[in-house]
Order: sequence, then C-alpha cells, then structure tokens
Amino acid sequence: MKLSIGIVGLPNVGKSTLFKLLTSQEVNIANYPFATIDPNVGVVLVPDERLEKLAEMSHSKKIVPAVVEFYDIAGLVKGANKGEGLGNQFLSHIRETNAIVQVVRCFQSEEIIHIEQKVDPVRDLEIVNTELILKDLETIEKRFGKLEREVKTGDKNKIKDLEVLKKIKEGLNKNLLAKNIDNELINEPIVKEINLLTAKPQIYLLNGKESDVSLELKNKIKELKADYLVIDLANAKNLDELIKKSYEILGLISFFTTGEDETRAWTIKNGTKAPQAAGVIHTDFEKNFIKAEVINWQKLLEAGSWQNAKQKGLIHLEGREYIVQDGDVMVIKHG
Repeated sequence: MKLSIGIVGLPNVGKSTLFKLLTSQEVNIANYPFATIDPNVGVVLVPDERLEKLAEMSHSKKIVPAVVEFYDIAGLVKGANKGEGLGNQFLSHIRETNAIVQVVRCFQSEEIIHIEQKVDPVRDLEIVNTELILKDLETIEKRFGKLEREVKTGDKNKIKDLEVLKKIKEGLNKNLLAKNIDNELINEPIVKEINLLTAKPQIYLLNGKESDVSLELKNKIKELKADYLVIDLANAKNLDELIKKSYEILGLISFFTTGEDETRAWTIKNGTKAPQAAGVIHTDFEKNFIKAEVINWQKLLEAGSWQNAKQKGLIHLEGREYIVQDGDVMVIKHG
C-alpha cells in the first residue's frame, strides 16, 4: 500500500522548503510564484524504532521501512480552478494523493514577498480551500451530464448516485469541504470513484513560531474538523511528527515480518483482517491464506527470538477473522 501526500498552499509559503527538508532532495526554491512547474515527488522513509530493534534481534541482512511519497505541488492562486497561474495542472496532481498537507504561512518577513501583499493565514487557508471546492464542483458538473443520461434507463444504482452527488454539490455550494458534509455520503462508491479533492484528509502545517499562530486560526482549523502542526520550517530539524500525523489521519498502522534476510514494515488500514494484510505482502497469500502466526513486537523482543517465543507459547495462531494490530509481527501460512 503506497501512502502519498500532496503539499499545497499559496506561492512562497514554504512548500518547497518543506519538501526539501522531508526528502533532502535539491528542488528549485525560488522567491517567486510558479518556481515548481512539475510536481517534485520525494520518497520519505517512515521513522520506526521497532524495525531497528527487530532487525537487531533477527540479525537481518537488510531493513525495509514503510515509505511515504510526498508531492510538492506548485503554488495555488485565486482562480486556480479556472487555470489561473498554472492551476488546473496542479489540481490534477493533488487528485492522485491520499491526503493533503496544506502549508499556511504564519511567519512575517520583509524579504519574502506574499502574493496577497500581506500575511493573513486565515484568508490564505480560505483561498486554497475555495479553489479545491471549486475544482470539485467542476468535477461533479462533468459527471452530472453522464449520470442524467444513465438515469433515464431506470438503473436504480445510477439514480442513487445522482442523488448522492446532488447532496455533495449542495454542501460544496455552502463552502463546506466534502469530507465535512456527511460521512456516509463520502463513503459512497460514486464519491470514491470521482476522487474529490476536498474529501481527502488534510493536515495544516502552520509555518512559523507558536507566537505567530493566532487563536482565530486555530479555531478556524477546529471548525474544519482538521488537525494542525506548528513548525518553523526555517529552523526545522525533524519532521517525523508530520509523517506520524499523516499515518494517524489516514488511519494507517504497520505490521512486521522479520528474519535473517530482512525485517520489513508493511502499511495497512487500521481494522484490516489477516488475509487482506497477507495480500499486501503478496496477492497469492491472500488467495491461499490458511492462518497467521502472530506476536506483538515487544513480546517477541522480550522472548529474544521467534523460537523462544514459540517455546513459551507466546505466539498465537490466528484465522481469517483476526484483525491485525499495530506492531504485530506475523508469519503467514498459505497453500
């Protein structure tokens, strides 16, 4: 399972700086809008101390951590949904990602120009969200034409799809992000299929010091039912918190396989059953799943080895209904 996150925001708010810190890749950071023409894609390792410890215990030849792909997407401006700046192109790049990190400039600086002439984080956040909403409305309009024709055949599923999209459209027209309209609606197949931008989980990265962040901004984010991190990107050393927060908002967990060849982290949705988790390792494992040998990573370390854990009766056999837990170490038995 690949986790991908789009970094969005107005020009000159710190997106490319964030990307550079995350990936240590040299990207084009320039003090003017549209320095980033193509999305820079960077693969970032997910920090996980459990991997190192398991690898040490198993004397593994290699460690394979989970990864996150970060897409550095060029600055959005007012009218991006109509193609202002390089808008349309970039909004389509966001569509491919699982979640969005919106960088909001809170720091003051005479040297770094602001596209709106003045630093106002609440306004900036609203500009970006409005562009995402307008793009989603356009996506829905495009789909309406086709659905209205299909509805004439009397297909009950298509009639339901049209109703669902009408309700989503009403919410978007009230300036609501799709993810805040109605949980059940968002999980309808038609909504998943058209991949709305505002249905994606968002984290707001407030670029500046804690003293730059107003209560008004914090309340605004709370109202949007979202999460935020305050990070001064000019002095940031470690962005592990952002990666961990991304996992959290997407409801992702890790389970492990370990042995002499390798110790590896596998990413799954929280609530995944054993056969589907096995399928992440190899599709045949899911098809031919028999059972899984499972132990919590800490218990395995305490036992000192898989063999010791087995002798002590710490490893349990689980069947098809077992829900994999964060930190499980597994051996899959398959046909």
